[in-house]
Amino acid sequence: MKQFLRRLSNWLETHWVKPAYGGALCLGLSLFYFASATNTMSGWLYAISGTSFALLGIAAVLPVRSIRPLKIYRHPIEPVSMGERLTVILDIENPQSQPKLLLQVRDIIPHRLGGVPKTSIEIVPARDRHRWIYTQIARRRGVYYWRDVQLRTAAPLGLFWCRRSRNAPAKAIVYPTVLTLTRCPLIDGIGQDENPLFATDDRQIQAASEGLTRTLRPYRFGDPMRLIHWRTSARYGELRVREMEMFQSGLDLVIALDTAGSWQPEDFEQAAIAAASLYFYASRRQLNVKFWSAKTGEVQGHRVVLEALAAANFNETVADRSLPHRPTVWLTSSSHPINDLPKNSRWVLWSETPPSGLDYRGISIDAHSDLQHQLQSLLH
Repeated sequence: MKQFLRRLSNWLETHWVKPAYGGALCLGLSLFYFASATNTMSGWLYAISGTSFALLGIAAVLPVRSIRPLKIYRHPIEPVSMGERLTVILDIENPQSQPKLLLQVRDIIPHRLGGVPKTSIEIVPARDRHRWIYTQIARRRGVYYWRDVQLRTAAPLGLFWCRRSRNAPAKAIVYPTVLTLTRCPLIDGIGQDENPLFATDDRQIQAASEGLTRTLRPYRFGDPMRLIHWRTSARYGELRVREMEMFQSGLDLVIALDTAGSWQPEDFEQAAIAAASLYFYASRRQLNVKFWSAKTGEVQGHRVVLEALAAANFNETVADRSLPHRPTVWLTSSSHPINDLPKNSRWVLWSETPPSGLDYRGISIDAHSDLQHQLQSLLH
């Protein structure tokens, strides 16, 4: 019975109006006076009941008319990383020549982000907008979609509640955390046998940074300051970085996340963080690095890769999406396909026991230990 009354109350509020406590009391008294007038044939009772019904009719119509012209505009939501705050900006516009009073606004956010934020607005001026800004902590990576905003009011008499939804779609992207790696033997060792230049230490690279410039490109986050070409940067008004010839000598690398496999949810979240961290580390090392997953295939570019990782999930079923034939860092929860990787590859395995008898070197991750420390540790 309670569930039926709750659904009835919700239907009345969203499709018509729902009596507030004062409205229900006034409606009961009006019915009582009308019944008494019918029984006694007293004119003054008819007058009281008629006036009460007229007041209730006006109180039921005005909230609907108050909400109907209001419009909602949602600003684009800037991407953030895990643990940061999403900033949501809503504009409630009143296009009419009369102000709108006493509104409640509720934003129906994705349930994984937490509770429903709400606010009360005393007045939306005539032909003006009221801006509502709130923040929400993004505790998990992912792609989140906003759709409806609810407006609710009982103005001006407070006897009936009216609630209506407005469509205000938006998309928010929460990137995985990027760990700052000072060293990573997993990537540093790739290509040493076939390309001795890759083993060159930082002092040799710095000494050879003059005269070996292949091209100039815009600065990317994490690029060494010593590679900035200051004269060209001043000319273009933005930082330009030398791209060295020696770093382009066939040193291609693919960071591949096994999204088609089965994972524990916590392990997969760690794998997404590890993939982002390895990609940015390889980019800082000036490798020609790309990201691969079963759904996206090969993609490149900081923002593109972060968006792909934000949307990644395990147990993806995409047919005919084979790994590229280049050195690969394979992040997986199963050791079975590791020996089938391209030549000179590495692996990162989420397993309680390190595997044996594998053709390539890699790291076995303990989900209960510090991930950053493990990615900087020596290979198995």
